[in-house]
Amino acid sequence: MEKYRFTYQDIHRTARDIADRVKASGFEPDIIVAIGSGGFIPARIIRTFLGKPILAVGVAYYDANDKPTDLPHKVQWIEEAEKKLAGKRILLVDEVDDSRTTLEYCVRELLRHDPAEVAVAVLHDKKKDKRGAIPAEVKRYFAGRTIPDKWIVYPWDAEDIDDHDAMAADNPPID
Repeated sequence: MEKYRFTYQDIHRTARDIADRVKASGFEPDIIVAIGSGGFIPARIIRTFLGKPILAVGVAYYDANDKPTDLPHKVQWIEEAEKKLAGKRILLVDEVDDSRTTLEYCVRELLRHDPAEVAVAVLHDKKKDKRGAIPAEVKRYFAGRTIPDKWIVYPWDAEDIDDHDAMAADNPPID
């Protein structure tokens, strides 16, 4: 599969744009929940602009060979903080909406704790049929960019950041 690389500068600009759209929508989250590991950095950048605390969850959907498993499963969850979710407005953040399975799983888990509202934000939404579905309770979905279904290599996955950025300069155009 053809790969697409984004630089830290691309990620920062996209996260800033998401935060601006969250503000413009009138949604004021009480808490940001980052899906790890890909959502950690975007959530932290969004926090710069929204000024809200971050909780982190770890959910695995892909195996060691980057193949999807049957279902997502918890690696790390916010058991102690779950008591603090009732009545709160939550912004759930991940890096990419690929199959939508992880987002669906996390939203359903968060809804079990009676938040006032859950909104979803992703850096990149892939144009493709999704295996999962975002529950109807989610009324706000913020995607930084909608992109073709290409494998994404994020800068935090690079072993050599200079090499990564050089390859990012040669990205094919986004349709």
